[in-house]
Amino acid sequence: MRNPVGAHVPVAGGLARTGLTYAREIGAETVQVFVANPRGWATPAGNPAQDEQFRAECAAEGIPAYVHAPYLINFGSHTEATAERSVESLRHSLRRGREIGALGVVVHTGSATGGRTREVALAQARELMLPLLDELTHDDDPFLLLESTAGQGFSLCSRTWDFGPYFEALDAHPKLGICLDTCHIFAAGHDLAAPGGVKETLDLLVETVGEGRLKLIHANDSKDVVGARKDRHANIGAGRIGEEPFRALMTHPATEDVPLIIETPGPKEAYAADVARLKGLRSPDLP
Repeated sequence: MRNPVGAHVPVAGGLARTGLTYAREIGAETVQVFVANPRGWATPAGNPAQDEQFRAECAAEGIPAYVHAPYLINFGSHTEATAERSVESLRHSLRRGREIGALGVVVHTGSATGGRTREVALAQARELMLPLLDELTHDDDPFLLLESTAGQGFSLCSRTWDFGPYFEALDAHPKLGICLDTCHIFAAGHDLAAPGGVKETLDLLVETVGEGRLKLIHANDSKDVVGARKDRHANIGAGRIGEEPFRALMTHPATEDVPLIIETPGPKEAYAADVARLKGLRSPDLP
């Protein structure tokens, strides 16, 4: 399938028991999960039985799975405690990702805090993140997927070309990839809604980091106008991006075989509607 369409799913009560049941109910072909409290530093051990069931059922049903690391992680922070906890938290997400068979672990690219320059913050990100990447030596280790932000504050990465210095800082490690959030990139200033906007943005991304680095797409519409630097997701077609750019997204060469995960507002019914809408926009002429 060229672009499996799915969603971030709840897992309270069990990865397989809750998460995959929810996924089936909304028609998801791919899933993203948290393996820890996204707004905390705790690093809980998994449930081996649920891990194995989740792995087995994802494999049997051909469901690519992904982990989203906690939001507090910031490798550009000037606070030593935050930097240290970021290492521990991401190492935990990567380990849990392997245990549940995830293909990638998404982490936000962070920001330069405390008046630091971007160069100083990126140097610290290199020092802290390269060892984590070098630990990914198992055949079934997930990719580390960098997700840019909407451009708030002193973001280290919000426009496509910002991925260039970030990749350079991390030696373009072979286990490094990108998760492109459509709301974030639109809010940061890439006008996906303009004629040719999707092609231009994806061409720039490939030009910056090379082919094959885009591993996942967070498919979210935007409540705010292009360049607003506000991270406010909208349901597919109900925001400022609109439906057609998502159709264009799924025909660009850079997105071949790249799954789409929605993180849109609303209850289960809204999630199911967004999944169905994206499937409807997927070209029937492409495998």
